[in-house]
Amino acid sequence: QVQLVESGGGLVQAGGSLRLSCAASEGTISTYAMGWFRQTPGKEREFVAGISVSGGITNYVASVTGRFSISRDNAKNTVYLQMNGLKPEDTAVYYCARCRSVSGCSSSTREYNYWGQGTQVTISS
Repeated sequence: QVQLVESGGGLVQAGGSLRLSCAASEGTISTYAMGWFRQTPGKEREFVAGISVSGGITNYVASVTGRFSISRDNAKNTVYLQMNGLKPEDTAVYYCARCRSVSGCSSSTREYNYWGQGTQVTISS
C-alpha cells in the first residue's frame, strides 16, 4: 500500500511562486517515475509534469514549460513541484501520482495507480 500526501498549496497573486511537495507516508516512490497532475471543476485531470526514477528525465505540459520545475529527493521519498510565474489559469487542485511501472509512464492518468488527496492552488489576478 502506498499513501501519498501533498502539501504546499495556497492562495498567491499572479506572478508569485509556490512549491508543492508530495511525500510517501507509506510505501516507496523512490523506485518509480512520478507525475504531477491538476484538475479544475468539470474538466478532466491534466498532466502537468513527470520525472524519471533518477530525476534525470523530466517532461512538462507546454503551458507550464519554463515556469514549473519537477524534482525529487529519493532519500526523503519526496517529489516536488516548483511553480514560478503563476497565472490565474494555473488555479486547480494539484495531485501527485506514482507510475504503475518501474520503467516509466506517459502523461496518461491510466498509467498511474497511486494518487494523493490533492492540494488546492489558487492564483488571484
